[in-house]
Amino acid sequence: MSQKIQCAVLGATGAVGQRFIQLLEGHPWFEVTGVCASEKSAGKSYAEAMQGRWKLPTPIPREVGKLMVQECDPAKVKVRLAFSGLDSNVAGPIEEAFARAGVGVISNSKNHRMDADVPLLVPEINAAHLDAVKKQKFGRGGFIVTDPNCSTIGMVMALAPLHEKWGVEKVSVVTMQAVSGAGYPGVPSLDILDNVVPYISGEEEKMETEARKILGSWKDGAFKDAAVTVSASCNRVATIDGHLESVSFALGKQVSAEEIKATWRDWKPLKALKLPSAPEQPIVYREELDRPQPRLDRMEAKGMGVVVGRLRPCKLLGWKMSVLSHNTIRGAAGAAILNAELLKTKGYV
Repeated sequence: MSQKIQCAVLGATGAVGQRFIQLLEGHPWFEVTGVCASEKSAGKSYAEAMQGRWKLPTPIPREVGKLMVQECDPAKVKVRLAFSGLDSNVAGPIEEAFARAGVGVISNSKNHRMDADVPLLVPEINAAHLDAVKKQKFGRGGFIVTDPNCSTIGMVMALAPLHEKWGVEKVSVVTMQAVSGAGYPGVPSLDILDNVVPYISGEEEKMETEARKILGSWKDGAFKDAAVTVSASCNRVATIDGHLESVSFALGKQVSAEEIKATWRDWKPLKALKLPSAPEQPIVYREELDRPQPRLDRMEAKGMGVVVGRLRPCKLLGWKMSVLSHNTIRGAAGAAILNAELLKTKGYV
């Protein structure tokens, strides 16, 4: 019998659910033994349910394709971990039900991100926030841990080592976000082709609040937000994958460009843990004047790396840069899998 930890994917037929299944194929620690979706897909094999709907370039893993799709009910699938790619309209109570059943839920949905006892986890930045899990009251070993919004994660990864060293005080960010961030079928073609849509519902608010929680602390049984002011403007653009962000920021100390770049190069907080999904170099700086670009750089470190470029002085805040991250890998499924790896290493699973 396999010694891997048995996992379910909730919302397995959606865009993020498909990424979970793709990225978990052959994982050394985790094995997908349950696929859960709406009652429309329940009762079919995963391969049958996904006919015409699988949108990734690699095929459906053979063993997962044979699994029978179940409704999102913890009584119908017995696993230790559940990776949630559920739509936020339904995610909250379903994730809570799995946690009460003794399942560790690693969620990509927004519903529990700002809860007072739920870590909004980026392992490189705030692994200490996992102590909040001990305050959760689900029982039977169940818990909920979330990863950030796909537009937040690239920004906070680039800022975190600078915040640790010198303090980040103010941030202004303008995003150019890929259409895959809207799921499938997502943005209608007549809205996005030959166009930029300067509004994504709830996105700016998420960036402005989530960053403060992630960069903050867990102390005396409570989260304390970082004293960072973030102003975000979010746009949908006609790229498939990869969120590109123009970020201006103010530091608490005057430093040189070379000091900032050296801090990014040296920042390898997970190196000793040897987590399977952790990139060896979490932040890669490109010196070219026209990088990063989504098409060229989104798959850095198999999509788990954050690529930074164009660091230069800003007349308003001090510094500005371009940041790129893969929104469905580092910004969604890959981030959640890395969270699960940290949870296992720290003894929560």
